[in-house]
Parts: sequence; structure tokens; C-alpha cells
Amino acid sequence: MRAEAADFARSSRNRKLHVIETDQFGKQLVAFLPNLRRFAISLCRSRDLADDLVQAACERALANTERFEPGTRFDAWLFRILRNLWIDHIRRQRTAGPQEDIEQRQDLVGACGERDVEARFTLNSVAQAITDLPDDQREIILLVCVEDLSYREAAGVLGIPIGTVMSRLARARKNLAEAVGINPGLPRSPVMKGENRNDQTRVC
Repeated sequence: MRAEAADFARSSRNRKLHVIETDQFGKQLVAFLPNLRRFAISLCRSRDLADDLVQAACERALANTERFEPGTRFDAWLFRILRNLWIDHIRRQRTAGPQEDIEQRQDLVGACGERDVEARFTLNSVAQAITDLPDDQREIILLVCVEDLSYREAAGVLGIPIGTVMSRLARARKNLAEAVGINPGLPRSPVMKGENRNDQTRVC
């Protein structure tokens, strides 16, 4: 009887811990939804489809909480899940459906006003330049320069070598600079001063 009682108590504690961990996981997931949606939009260029991808990614993440390794980046894990779902979608649907032009969405820019006209124009120009980038360059720009992933972390999300991440990012920066009329200047080192080269810290 004592052994059975001990087993029951242990099982009860484990269930409580699981509930707590799941609740914390869910809160972390909710807090990250804007970043996940932004990445989804950059991949598919459709807000409706992006919302579907985000929902599917959340469902898959919640169903596989045990696969997340503590101590690793939660955002990189979610980005990888969402990108895999996007690849699956492409494979299932070879022909693209109606696409929404991000440039036409007024909610991407700040409040209206005379002094905001130039800022609006600049933002639209940059947004269009990013939209026009090849898919592989656009997702690199978002992961490294917007979501602040290191080269190594971005490589893990995309399943490519670090060297490929660096070369795609360099091409993306060059193409963006040319598109918006900015002189890119001298090439910069891909590793910040004082960092271990093996860590491949990103610089944008």
C-alpha cells in the first residue's frame, strides 16, 4: 500500500509539473506570435496564408513540446517548424493562388501626416525592395537582421551551411542597397570584433 501511495503521489507531482511546463510554454508561444507571423508573411507574402501557417506551427509546437531542447533558442525552433510547414505547402500546391501585394497595405506604415510622407515613401521603397528579393535572400534578411539570429542559428533554421548563410546575406544586402539607392560602402567582416570566429556572430 505504501508503495502504491508513493507511486500515486509521484504521478500526481509529475502531472502538476507537466501542467506548469505546458502553461509556461504556451505563454512563451503567445508572446512570440508577432515574430512568427512576420516571418510567415515574408515567406508566403499573403496574410491569410501566413495566419494559417502560424496556427499550424503553433499546433505542431504544442503537440511536440518534448522535442524542444532547453537551453536552445525557442524562436529558432519555431521558425524551423513554420518553414517546414511552408515547404510542405509548396509541395502540395505547386500553383500559387491569389497573392496580396504588401505594398498596398496601408497598415504597414505610421500615422498619416505631412511630415510622414517622406518616411512613408522610404518605408514603402524598402518594403518593396525586400519583397523583390529572391526567396532565399529575403528569409535570410529577416532571420538575421530582423529576428537577430546568429549565422549558426539561421543556418539551423534553414538547414544550410553557415557559409551559405553569409553569402546569401551579402548578396541580399547588396541588392537592397542598390534597390534603394544606398552606397553599401566597403565590405564589412561577417564576424564582430572580439568574437570567436566559430560562433559566426551576425552583423547587419
